[in-house]
Amino acid sequence: MMPIVLPSYARAPVSFERGEGPYLFSADGRKYLDFTSGVAVVSLGHANPRLIKALTDQAQRLWHCSNLFEVEGQKRVAQKLIDHSFADTVFFCNSGTEAVEAAVKVARKYQAASGHPEKYRVIACGGSFHGRTMAMLAAAGNEKYLAGFGPPAEGYDHVAFGNLNEMRAAVTAETAAVLVEPVQGEGGLTTPPEGYLKGLRQLCDEFGLMLIYDEVQSGMGRTGKLFAHQWEAGAEPDVLATAKALGGGFPVGACLATEKAAAGMVAGTHGSTFGGNPLAMAVAEEVIDIMTEPGFFDHVNRMGRAFRTKLDRLVKAHPTIFAETRGRGLLIGLKCVVPNTEMVTRLRAAGLLAVGAGENVLRLMPPLNITEAQLDDGVAIIDAVARDWGHAPH
Repeated sequence: MMPIVLPSYARAPVSFERGEGPYLFSADGRKYLDFTSGVAVVSLGHANPRLIKALTDQAQRLWHCSNLFEVEGQKRVAQKLIDHSFADTVFFCNSGTEAVEAAVKVARKYQAASGHPEKYRVIACGGSFHGRTMAMLAAAGNEKYLAGFGPPAEGYDHVAFGNLNEMRAAVTAETAAVLVEPVQGEGGLTTPPEGYLKGLRQLCDEFGLMLIYDEVQSGMGRTGKLFAHQWEAGAEPDVLATAKALGGGFPVGACLATEKAAAGMVAGTHGSTFGGNPLAMAVAEEVIDIMTEPGFFDHVNRMGRAFRTKLDRLVKAHPTIFAETRGRGLLIGLKCVVPNTEMVTRLRAAGLLAVGAGENVLRLMPPLNITEAQLDDGVAIIDAVARDWGHAPH
């Protein structure tokens, strides 16, 4: 019999009834240390009191009025994102894949408005993930996700991540934009070689292309800066998509763009029923305020360095279990020698929640306000599971 909830997820057999900081509590009362953060969403911890207050205060005033009218919260959140980024304007939506779709529309519309409607193709990278809509599945080009859904949406070309020469060779007279994750999350916590993002910026300037970053997962503080591309000077994009941690658990996404890139996006060119509603804006504003407070990113970077050091020690101590450490900041992972799916299962049984990623990687994304003592607790669980691997039942 078909389940009443469509079985499109391979769900773990556990249900949570409450959370507190980096912890989740299951319906049977068990406590788990959550190093998934809802897949990089709950980056300020579960039941964060400041986010609760922002949401409940707004909920008592106004939930929804639609984008037929001015939404003052959108102006405040947009200005704060602009103040801390390359952007001049922001469009709000509900999810990461919507934000990337909007970014592609901005890039194509820019080319058409500039007198080049023939420029519509987008060069993306192997190993990428841009969401589950038909267009974004085509943008990523992963056959596993495309299978069974008919012909992929047309207009996307693919090259190897991190290879500027291959990217340059793929540019044609029909190319409109380049779409890249500054750190590949779903693909396996892959970071590009130094100078790659700056090289993309130079390539796009040379050929008149739009540079789009998908920072749905790597953005909003996950790598120790508000956006991951900010680690590399001279690598600013024309358009950027973000979501996940922007709402700290409340659904919200955003497409950021320069004035030049967004010039063609006039009334009627794009829209969203729920995008940027007052509830989402109230929470997003508080998230940005917290993340831009003095010392916040200093803490994220200290914890990122400490976590990396601890995980490097695990790799050295368990070479038959782990091959290497990957990622940046608190978007980090362990490339496994053993099956990462089995590692996720055993860690959960031991009280630590993690998630898999491509290339047999164990993805670890604790809240950005994690303490070092809590990191130590997580590392101790990973260490114990690795030590017991040959003896624990499968």
